[in-house]
Amino acid sequence: MLAFIVRRLVVSAGVLLAGTFLAYVLVALSGDPLARLREDNSPGAEDRMADLSDRLNLDTPVPLRYLQWLGAASKCLVPFAAQCDLGQSVQGQDVTFLLSNAVTATLQLITVATFSAMLLGVIIGIVTALRQYSRLDYATTLASFFFVSLPLFWFAVLLKQYVAIDLNDWLADPTVSLPAAAVVGVISGLIWASAIGGDRRRVWTSFGIAFAATAGALLVLSATGWFASPGLGPVVVIVVGAASALGLTALLAGFRYRHVLYAASATAAVGIVLYFALDPVLRDPGYLTLFGLLLLAIAIAGGIGYLLGGLQRKQAIQTSIGVALIMSVTVLIDKVLSAWDNYYEAVGGRVVATFGSRTPNYDGGTWGNLLDTATHLMLPTIALMLVSIATYSRYTRASMLEVMNQDYVRTARSKGLTERTVIVRHAFRNGLIPITTLMAFDVAGLMGGAVITETVFAWQGMGFMFVQALRNVDPNPAMAFFLVTGITAVVFNMLADIAYAYLDPRIRLS
Repeated sequence: MLAFIVRRLVVSAGVLLAGTFLAYVLVALSGDPLARLREDNSPGAEDRMADLSDRLNLDTPVPLRYLQWLGAASKCLVPFAAQCDLGQSVQGQDVTFLLSNAVTATLQLITVATFSAMLLGVIIGIVTALRQYSRLDYATTLASFFFVSLPLFWFAVLLKQYVAIDLNDWLADPTVSLPAAAVVGVISGLIWASAIGGDRRRVWTSFGIAFAATAGALLVLSATGWFASPGLGPVVVIVVGAASALGLTALLAGFRYRHVLYAASATAAVGIVLYFALDPVLRDPGYLTLFGLLLLAIAIAGGIGYLLGGLQRKQAIQTSIGVALIMSVTVLIDKVLSAWDNYYEAVGGRVVATFGSRTPNYDGGTWGNLLDTATHLMLPTIALMLVSIATYSRYTRASMLEVMNQDYVRTARSKGLTERTVIVRHAFRNGLIPITTLMAFDVAGLMGGAVITETVFAWQGMGFMFVQALRNVDPNPAMAFFLVTGITAVVFNMLADIAYAYLDPRIRLS
């Protein structure tokens, strides 16, 4: 393994050198940074030209200029040993500062969208593969092709009009009429009926239950004023804790392993107790405190799984940690929604933002700032996520269908293993190998910035910085973009290769 990593690092360094050199030459020859100043007849124009030429080393030949840039940029790869120097922009700004802001904005944009798309896409792909040619499979296939073929810029504009603007108008008087509840109930009924499947009686039963539950919930929430002041509360936290304990136990171990269920249930119970006990701490915590509490929750869940897991200790630990993470996210959402009323007043009722990454001059504490970030992330995340979910679901479905016909899957079934064990431990693990490659390319590509999405939503991330650099013939910000995306692509592809050996023991890295 170590030899493989060292060899890949050496090869990757060569690829990065060749790639950055080619990119530097192309950027340097793409235009003249002094073109605007040459047309400027105002006093001092020549001095500004001389200053810009000196700052960008424009009098130096391009190959030597690249070596100067490379020598300064290499300091960024040695943490704590030297000061990172990526030069200055045409406007005289420090490119390192511009890059740090752009990377932060891009990470905010792609993190939730990418990992949500991976999780949901893989789950949908597995389910549709297991129910090939069912109503759910046909409906998912139709939806996948629809979202993949959507022009992203057009879809983003539709989101701004029919989600942001209309939703903000509705929040001024958030009531749900009976016809609207019925329409949403029908849609929910169709989705659940397709997902559950079965004979005609079962389909109609699923449709009726989903329709009644959805329409009834909407009408109750509207009557109680929940949409005007949303929140979860302890009841929802308790229900989510119990449901996650049962659901993860069924998925990861099965109910025949009682020790796993005991560990998951104990983790949920401890989480509910801590939800009430830590209320003073969670009123306005710092981000470091939240991170520490998350690590504490994982440690407690792992300890419970270890103590109560018995012979299924490994599965108990995994299930308990999963329950702890789900409950942590639920508590986080509950606390963020507690800042809704103050935030609603601060933004004048326009809660769903249509541009930018934050509300100017707004400081609502930890929960208010998180709510502000979430409302700004909502539309671009949906735009990126729906397209990615369609891609992941198609790849996962195809991979699982291929794996399910392999000999070792039939052997696992013939040994009497449960269908859950066959799918989760044998088929799914090997089916993830091609998906791992897709994930590596997807993360590396999105790290370069979702140019169209960032442009539509005025999100000043990596893609926005790159486009501005090309428009202004600004070489240093453009090279900072290539440096980050190149390193990200190399690192994630190496991680994908390492993941292959973990997913399939037949693969050896040597």
